Amino acid sequence: MPHIPHVDYLVLEPAPHLVANQCTSCKARFFDRRNACANCSNTSFEKVDIATEGIVRSFTIVTFAAPGVPVPFVAAVVDCGGTSVRGNVINCDPTPEAVSLGMKVRLTTYSLGSDDNGVEAIGFGFEPA
Repeated sequence: MPHIPHVDYLVLEPAPHLVANQCTSCKARFFDRRNACANCSNTSFEKVDIATEGIVRSFTIVTFAAPGVPVPFVAAVVDCGGTSVRGNVINCDPTPEAVSLGMKVRLTTYSLGSDDNGVEAIGFGFEPA
């Protein structure tokens, strides 16, 4: 079945990883497209691979969400080798006993579903390492 990443900065092959736009001047990193660096106003960027392992720096357990979104789930900020990545912690109980600050995690992918043509959308999250 063909598959596509849910976000532009998720690369699936040869191994799943995230790619950021890094300012060539100050080295600030951004996952979205930029016309200029929000840190130094430089207009030149290069693509850089982001570490696939990281540390949970902040998290919350979400118990209320939009209709159709299963709750509870863990939303986190993960430090991946110096780059902050926002993502959900998956494949573990969404409880304070199972998730903690400083917890080691690794990037993982999962299916978000398929369209009528059989194309599967792939999302990313972090799971305990």
